[in-house]
Amino acid sequence: MTAKDQRVAVLMGTKDGAAFIGEQLQSLLAQSWPRVDLWVSDDGSTDATVATVEAWRSRWTKGSLALVEGPRKGFAANFRSMIIDPRIDADYYAFCDQDDVWEPDRLESAIRWMEGEDMETPLLFCSRTATISEAGDPAGYSPLFRRPPSFRNALVQSIAGGNTMLFNRRARELLAKASARTDFVSHDWWAYLIVTAAGGKVRYEPRPLVRYRQHAANLVGANVSWKARLSRLGRLFKGQFATWTDSNLRGLAVNRDLIAHDAALCLRLFIRARKGGIFRRFSLLGKSGVYRQTLMGTLGLYLAFLSRRI
Repeated sequence: MTAKDQRVAVLMGTKDGAAFIGEQLQSLLAQSWPRVDLWVSDDGSTDATVATVEAWRSRWTKGSLALVEGPRKGFAANFRSMIIDPRIDADYYAFCDQDDVWEPDRLESAIRWMEGEDMETPLLFCSRTATISEAGDPAGYSPLFRRPPSFRNALVQSIAGGNTMLFNRRARELLAKASARTDFVSHDWWAYLIVTAAGGKVRYEPRPLVRYRQHAANLVGANVSWKARLSRLGRLFKGQFATWTDSNLRGLAVNRDLIAHDAALCLRLFIRARKGGIFRRFSLLGKSGVYRQTLMGTLGLYLAFLSRRI
């Protein structure tokens, strides 16, 4: 089998996405990677989403196209259903939203990086995104992160959207095993967390490979403006982050056997740091080595931690 014979399974979650899904499907068909099986899990659409996907069957020339019924419990549960679905078998796997636009080398860029790595290691590729409006007009970029991806970062931050992620077979096996035991808040944060916890390798690509469509209500928070940054930090102080962290820690607790030694040491310090007096919290958090990608983010993390908002 040559490299180009290897298959990518694209896992697309849909829900009432008829307005934009055609443009996304066209960008998938235009991918430079030749073998792509498309799995669409529809989570109860009431518009023309299903009909649009069905109409694409005759146009999908890269591989198979499967349309399945989602669990109807929200986007995270929908992606989880595909992660653990034993029918989906490929060499690589990519998450996909219904309303984005992929750059033509979105898949190939990730695979070329993985080809230089040990395929017995769980590998995860993700990237920055270019933000577009509902009409498709450029609207900025997601933050550009420069610190290395790691478990110490994944404990307190999700650095990339699932719509940019591609993972190899070992990472999918790991994710499927872990996800069969628990649900999660978000498939992208969970993937980053589990792959790094198990000693896998993550590549964050600074070049935007996905045009991430933001709808009017969410557009302001999608760029790198100070207003957007303050909005993200505000979630730390409102306690929302603590709820997400609780969920992640519960998921890690039922997957202890998958966690590498170094990550386990960090995790124990982080859990202990969430309890006790202010000086103990500050000391243990420092010893754990956890960090967010920016200085402001890490500062906000420490302040939120000390005020018991995480």
